[in-house]
Amino acid sequence: MNALRNRTKAILWTLVLSVAATTLVLAFTGGEKKLDEQVRREYALHDAQYQRALGVMLGPPITEGNRFEALHNGDRIFPPMLAAIRSARQSITFETYIYWSGDIGRAFADALSERSRAGVKVHVLLDWVGSAKVNEEFVKEMEDAGVQIRKFHKPNWYDITRMNNRTHRKLLVVDGRVGFTGGVGIAPAWTGDAQDPEHWRDSHFKVEGPVVAQMQAVFMDNWIKVSGDVLHGERYFPPIASMGSGRAQMFSSSPSGGSESMHLMYLLSIAAATKSIDLASAYFVPDDLTVGALVAAMQRGVRVRIITPGPIIDSKTVRGASRAAWGPLLEAGAEISEYQPTMFHCKVFTVDGLLVSVGSTNFDNRSFRLNDEANLNIYDEAFASMQRIQFEADLKQSKRITFEEWRERPMSEKALEHLASLLSAQL
Repeated sequence: MNALRNRTKAILWTLVLSVAATTLVLAFTGGEKKLDEQVRREYALHDAQYQRALGVMLGPPITEGNRFEALHNGDRIFPPMLAAIRSARQSITFETYIYWSGDIGRAFADALSERSRAGVKVHVLLDWVGSAKVNEEFVKEMEDAGVQIRKFHKPNWYDITRMNNRTHRKLLVVDGRVGFTGGVGIAPAWTGDAQDPEHWRDSHFKVEGPVVAQMQAVFMDNWIKVSGDVLHGERYFPPIASMGSGRAQMFSSSPSGGSESMHLMYLLSIAAATKSIDLASAYFVPDDLTVGALVAAMQRGVRVRIITPGPIIDSKTVRGASRAAWGPLLEAGAEISEYQPTMFHCKVFTVDGLLVSVGSTNFDNRSFRLNDEANLNIYDEAFASMQRIQFEADLKQSKRITFEEWRERPMSEKALEHLASLLSAQL
């Protein structure tokens, strides 16, 4: 009798929480129409038409003459970023979601302040929500040195819902010539070498060449929104010589200007895939369209491999909502693995050994519809090959989840995952 009573209580609480969660989601969900049709396969990813579609229909033109360097984990990410800042002679533009505290926060504050005192124009854009834990001493130090700091969508009483639109972009551009983008925030968790649960696994990317001007333009888009100040001229947009042989474009999205474009970029790429899709995703909460696109890709012979965080994750709700959506993917043959040693915060999407899309975008509705995001799309077979090698190194530290194992998980897990999935519109 007690078991029946407890089960009834659990069901009732699940219903109550489900209604509350749904009400909350509806209150914050934007009014723009979502994509509701599956993207048809019209061409393969290697076809020129695919790159025309991304360069003309959705994003800026694909540029030639770029060079890229992949940086893995804080010990190899932060030193090049700080070295670039310290080398600045004209300008520094820096946009990030998380800027908190610790020695790494101090190092960035000191480097940015020193360059500002030396006459370099330094502009820092922080998301109001993401930087809520920022050490105010760092902010004061930078402002006293002349650094211009702005907060993205600080809430007002008359428009509090706009705080749900956050800038999740992670961009650093130095002298308009060298750029960095990827997954890292400025906080202690991103330092080190993913050696324990307190130090996360992540990737960031250094970029040189003409595409850096597109990265700068993406920063300027939000800087104008928050400050009204138009930064232009050679200090920010100098002529850039060819630095390599790589082709790339800086792809961005925002609810205020094409909120579905990032989602559509992923769907077009999945539809164009012929051989393989490797996805490293910190927050993998696919919607029905994305699940359908991946299943269709596997049905035509595409190998799909996905790495997501395992038990060590900063949001159990996201992990639950993610696992709730795995059934059709696993049944169709997707290889889904959970990273074990620490939090896995990478965001790297590699298709057919040619396209590598890196940046701030997660594979979830928040990135596709609610946040301002930015990804660097790289079309380079040699670079894609290096990312495949790193992906497979991460696979060796991950646990693969089979369809049978997923199907036989305890009912308590299924119930919690179902509850978490009701919030997927906000995750």
